[in-house]
Amino acid sequence: MSTHSDDGMLAEQLLRLTRRLHRAQKRQLEPIGITPGQARLLRVVSRFSLRDDAAPRMTDLARSLEVVPRAVTTLVDGLEQQGRVRRVPDPANRRVIRIELTDGGRDTLDALRSARRDAVEDILAPLTADERKILGGLLSTLVDGGPPQPC
Repeated sequence: MSTHSDDGMLAEQLLRLTRRLHRAQKRQLEPIGITPGQARLLRVVSRFSLRDDAAPRMTDLARSLEVVPRAVTTLVDGLEQQGRVRRVPDPANRRVIRIELTDGGRDTLDALRSARRDAVEDILAPLTADERKILGGLLSTLVDGGPPQPC
């Protein structure tokens, strides 16, 4: 049975690990020339594209990112200037604007995946393969409420 002191220390360790992972990922993003918020938006746009073949609207993105629409507009503006996304009219409703990935956006997503793997590898370097497996199971329990399900 854990004590409040043990739980407090564990919570602090988790917070420190999260901050360390964010810093490592931010360092990996700098050479790509993208902010963490822009990276997150690109991933969300990509998930929409995979899910329904329909590019998301700004309101869809705001809801998925749990931010106000104005924040999405700022992120899209920056990514559009960099050639990573584009605004396109909805074919069924000219008043609706959808956000699509460009080839540059897809290339950036590939670079982001690599940067994320590198950041995680830096964090996990001290662990053995068995320890990583155990950690993965523990994280799955915390995140999903149970052990990972086989595919």
